[in-house]
Amino acid sequence: MNINTIDDHFAQSPQIQPDDIRLIAEAGYKGIVCARPDDEDPGQPSFAQIADVAKRFGLRAFHIPVSGQLTEGQLISFEQARAETDGPILGYCRSGGRAGSLYAATR
Repeated sequence: MNINTIDDHFAQSPQIQPDDIRLIAEAGYKGIVCARPDDEDPGQPSFAQIADVAKRFGLRAFHIPVSGQLTEGQLISFEQARAETDGPILGYCRSGGRAGSLYAATR
């Protein structure tokens, strides 16, 4: 897992695995945002798998899949995720770029 901390509120990462979530929670993150559509790559864990494990560790999980340009709806959904999460968020996608774009566009 390669986490790139942007600031005290957000970090981005390439694809995470269900086994990574315990470490994410221990690192102090309170929410996870998946900016990746399900089934984008073979063998990729589904958002439902990630969300199920995240819930067990007390993390909020949000699915805001991005393909192409960011939309107003995605930005609104990201702002809502931030408002509903009391603490730092880890955003992920294939490389971390789309997750980082969501954060940058709403700052």
